[in-house]
Amino acid sequence: MREVQVTEVPADAQLIDVRETDEFAARHAAGAVNIPMSTIAERVSELDGDRDIYLICQAGGRSMRVAEYLAETGLPVINVAGGTGAWIAAGLPTE
Repeated sequence: MREVQVTEVPADAQLIDVRETDEFAARHAAGAVNIPMSTIAERVSELDGDRDIYLICQAGGRSMRVAEYLAETGLPVINVAGGTGAWIAAGLPTE
């Protein structure tokens, strides 16, 4: 499992936001898909295991835990350090 800075996430990345639905609705990285940490086990089939899976949360803690879990299944996961907070601070696009 790797970790990257927000500025290293490709524009066409498979970006999964693991925050809860209300947090995601308030503001999230442009193009991110919401799969809350609490539902990841039952929704893992929604992930494209043939592409890198970038995981993001608010500050990087929850996404790191999800990344560790998914890495054990053999999926190509990458944690986004600093999370949505760092994404916003870097001036990257949000929705």
